[in-house]
Amino acid sequence: MTEQTIRAAGCVLWRRSPVDGALEICLVHRPKYDDWSHPKGKLKRGEDPLTGALREVAEETGYTAAPGAALPTAHYLAGGRPKQVHYWAAEATGGSFAPSREVDRVLWLPPAAARHRLTHPRDKELVDTLLRVLEQPTARTPVTE
Repeated sequence: MTEQTIRAAGCVLWRRSPVDGALEICLVHRPKYDDWSHPKGKLKRGEDPLTGALREVAEETGYTAAPGAALPTAHYLAGGRPKQVHYWAAEATGGSFAPSREVDRVLWLPPAAARHRLTHPRDKELVDTLLRVLEQPTARTPVTE
């Protein structure tokens, strides 16, 4: 990672449906890019990636979250600069959404529908990884970095 690398973090936010207990994944719509993605954002100077991921979830979705397993880190170019995004699985523990200029909509979708709605292939792969993680017996035990 170089000094010019954009450092960011986010979560694949999930919950059990209040209606039937089925797994749902939260996606955010960013009007600036007209895309659907997982909640994420740039880290503040000196900010720990997990702290930043949970802050971004709260800012973009209005939900608090209990972090779980680390998910694969994404590496790609953004505006011609390398970008590194650390991800965690995180269970929504409370809160509610309020639209903002940055995120105007959220959807809670079953995994297959979330994969279909996500704009970027790298985000779709995170759904698959989350499903494997949640199959593990320790998946609901929060972890810290």
